[in-house]
Amino acid sequence: MKVIHCFLVMMLFGALNGFGQENKRPPYQYPEEPEVLENLREWQDMKFGLFMHWGAYCQWGVIESWTLNPSDHEWIRRPKDRTYNQYVQDYENLIRTFNPVKFDPDKWAAAARDAGMRYVVFTTKHHDGFNMFDTRQSDYRITSEDCPFHRHPRANVAKEVFESFRGEDFKIGAYYSIADWHHDDYWWRHFPPKDAGLNYSVEKYPEKLERYNDFIYNQLEELMKGDYGKIDILWFDVTCYDAPWKRFATMVRSYQPQVMTVARGQNNLYENYRTPEQEIPEKALDYPWETCMTMGGQWSYKPDDTYKPAREIIQMLLQIVSRGGNYLLNIGPGPDGDWHPTAYERLKEIGAWMKVNSEAIYGTRPLAPYQETKRVFTAKGNTVYAAYLADENETNLPSLVMVHSMQPAKGSKVYLLGHDRPLAWEKVGNGFVIRVPKALQGKAPCRHAWVFRFEKNGELRMEN
Repeated sequence: MKVIHCFLVMMLFGALNGFGQENKRPPYQYPEEPEVLENLREWQDMKFGLFMHWGAYCQWGVIESWTLNPSDHEWIRRPKDRTYNQYVQDYENLIRTFNPVKFDPDKWAAAARDAGMRYVVFTTKHHDGFNMFDTRQSDYRITSEDCPFHRHPRANVAKEVFESFRGEDFKIGAYYSIADWHHDDYWWRHFPPKDAGLNYSVEKYPEKLERYNDFIYNQLEELMKGDYGKIDILWFDVTCYDAPWKRFATMVRSYQPQVMTVARGQNNLYENYRTPEQEIPEKALDYPWETCMTMGGQWSYKPDDTYKPAREIIQMLLQIVSRGGNYLLNIGPGPDGDWHPTAYERLKEIGAWMKVNSEAIYGTRPLAPYQETKRVFTAKGNTVYAAYLADENETNLPSLVMVHSMQPAKGSKVYLLGHDRPLAWEKVGNGFVIRVPKALQGKAPCRHAWVFRFEKNGELRMEN
């Protein structure tokens, strides 16, 4: 089996593959299975999801897994007082001190649901090979006797996360790294690793790759055969060789026929949606997609991390949805088993906004021109939602809100979501202006973005 270029997408300092490269990729292929198509359509209407990167590495606050990678990148921060081999040994010994006793997935699920999130993707195994579920294929797992948390009644973390979020009616996503830097049939101890990929010749040692593919197959079967409940998304990451996707997908869907596989960057039937990272396109894309993005500065927990303000997150959600995408927002749990208090504060503020404006998010479709400076558009049926994006210190509604590219239908009423009386409006050129009463300007129903609803004049040319 021929080794191919390693597709690495890192949400660290911007995606390696920007939208220029994204648009050069081969045409997207819709899944052939009706159950997967239906799941995909439902997922596209949910719009807002939660990502969680968590593993023993959170104890150090380092970038998840990547400090094990011997590549010479500035963002891979390793202490200079240890050799690489000493560092790896210390890293792998983190299993012996990982004891997140504050772990409470019910608390996470309730906070995420209140924020308006509707699906979750959780890291069952990242590139370092540490398993956050009770796999029988490896001793390098949170339920190992080497890990003090194995005595906890909720030690099978992935299962507990899935059950809690399923209880809040979430779609469930299992992140799974195809790379496993702990496994001897991926990074063979006989040779030093060079980068994220296999460190041996597949042509010389085909039996090693065959064993490794069997290992992946067996782990996926553990996750899919029922002990972990219904899984809606199988989110693959770091694909550094020509994996047998058909073999994996056939087995996975024999247990769970609805599951979407996200074989990132593979441009095949097993990449059921695409995942640009830390970026928002300027216009709609002609395939299902999601922007995945960190709430803080890195994917995994960092004790002194800076979290994006709620205003920025809300406005990014509007921009992403206006282009037809989903927003997968990441929070990294800490070594004690809980999120940073700031994460809860952000979700609470987002939830307050969603309670007023969610109809402009869920089940909508993109509408060109998507955005006019501070105004962003979504549509549902013949109804248009025009969101005004407030500046950082803008707390009052403006007296006039101008829309340049479209007009309401004759006799249509224009409403501000969260306010029950129609607002005056009038045509101006090819657009129109909304007049906001003075009494309403200082009593906005929400913060950060204000959404106006109207019936559009003429045919709606929605996409997706």
